[in-house]
Amino acid sequence: MRERIFQVIEVGEENDKLSRAYDFFMMATIIISIIPLWSHEEVAAFSIIDRVTVVVFIVDYILRLLTADLKLKRGAISFVLYPFTVMALIDLLSILPSITVLKRGFRLLKIFRLMRTFKVFRIFKAFRYSKNITMIVNVFKKQKDSLIVVCGFAVAYVLISALVIFNAEPETFPTMYDAIYWATISLTTVGYGDVYATSSIGKLITMISAVLGIAIVALPAGIIIAGYQDELEESRKSKE
Repeated sequence: MRERIFQVIEVGEENDKLSRAYDFFMMATIIISIIPLWSHEEVAAFSIIDRVTVVVFIVDYILRLLTADLKLKRGAISFVLYPFTVMALIDLLSILPSITVLKRGFRLLKIFRLMRTFKVFRIFKAFRYSKNITMIVNVFKKQKDSLIVVCGFAVAYVLISALVIFNAEPETFPTMYDAIYWATISLTTVGYGDVYATSSIGKLITMISAVLGIAIVALPAGIIIAGYQDELEESRKSKE
């Protein structure tokens, strides 16, 4: 029985209609649960949506906890370790803000307005129910070393550019924070125009920064695309 429950709540295989239906149902529930976040007003319909969807999330969380040993494959200790996994924490954070709706005794928690923000974590629950999203997550896992190197290079680039412009135009960039902000938007080639270089040397530095920024921003995109293509190839081979 537990094995079948585990098969259903995990991402469904193509031939497992019940599991696929569960994935679809959970995706729909996640999308619907986000609707109340579109408004700051207390609407009766939104309260009902919050109550119903959080009950679904709680049941899903309990089922996953009961089958934790099948997921982690570490015996009885799996039931202790599972609540501390990334997805379990996301599940919990998406449930906690709505406890105030289900039980009046928890009304005191409403003073923590930040708890409302945790409902946004419901979006990340969708990662579990979509194969395409799972593939993208796998790409990040497999390419993490390359992405970490690129991100480190980008951070170093931002700091060095900020230091250069900070000393080149001390009047325009009175603080290092302003220089880092400028370097970041130059790296991404966004250029809001609220902070910009005014001297000739500063403009030259900006042009160089923008050109190099295009290359740095393109690197992680290329890594992710190549990794995603590899995942697609593996997926096709597994189906053959």
